[in-house]
Amino acid sequence: MRNIRIEIEYDGSGYAGWQVQNSPQCTVHSPQKRTIQGTIEKTLQKILKEKVKVIASGRTDAGVSALAQVANFHTHCALPVEKIKNALNALLPKDIAVSRVQDVPLDFHAIRDVRSKVYRYRILNRAHRPALSLRGVYFCRFPLDSGLMRREARVLIGRHDFKAFCASGSSARSTVRTIKKITVGRYPYEYPRSNTKEDNSLIIIDIEADGFLYNMARSIAGTLVDIGRGRFKKSSMKSLLSARDRRLSGPCAPAQGLCLLKVKYPCARKPRTSVHR
Repeated sequence: MRNIRIEIEYDGSGYAGWQVQNSPQCTVHSPQKRTIQGTIEKTLQKILKEKVKVIASGRTDAGVSALAQVANFHTHCALPVEKIKNALNALLPKDIAVSRVQDVPLDFHAIRDVRSKVYRYRILNRAHRPALSLRGVYFCRFPLDSGLMRREARVLIGRHDFKAFCASGSSARSTVRTIKKITVGRYPYEYPRSNTKEDNSLIIIDIEADGFLYNMARSIAGTLVDIGRGRFKKSSMKSLLSARDRRLSGPCAPAQGLCLLKVKYPCARKPRTSVHR
């Protein structure tokens, strides 16, 4: 038996999220929606000649993308990892790519072993809408005070109860999480452009935490947008956090602006595998 770890990049705009949806209402006339997990598992079955279950570090929602999602699966197949990687990239749709495949210890688990995750939310903040694709970015035409957003975001750093930023329907036993780092900055939207103040229309929010609640990253981003628009009084983030009431915080920002940037794990150990040839 081998334990294989893969890193995946995907554009989530055409998928109903990561997780396979096994709905009893699905019929021939109403098929299951396409998911990242389901697409990868079907492709692996063709390559490995066996069914596998792919476990990811977390379930990204419909429309959310990833630059380096981490997942693992167990297999009896002795195919070298480089051949598995090449076969995956040859057979997967163009909006899913595998950047790394490696043998890992049998006890490695993509969810349980996570140390922290980094999510990025991108906002195009200018008066006119873009003519090109808006994939991977949320367009906001209202002026945003990114400096105020940055100052208010710092309140979230540390270990807190983030119930105010957790959507209903969450199965989490606890809403306490630790945000290790959060940054808000302005950058030029497209390259090449002169790096002037007028051109800095892209706002990027990066959040690193030991875990994220359901819609937590998008709820924080939506609240920061409302703060930047002046819908909340200055220094309001602290009171929103302590109130622990989702109804008082800002809206859940659109999925297309969110991307799973990185998943961090403890230092890797050499795998102990028993492959039967």
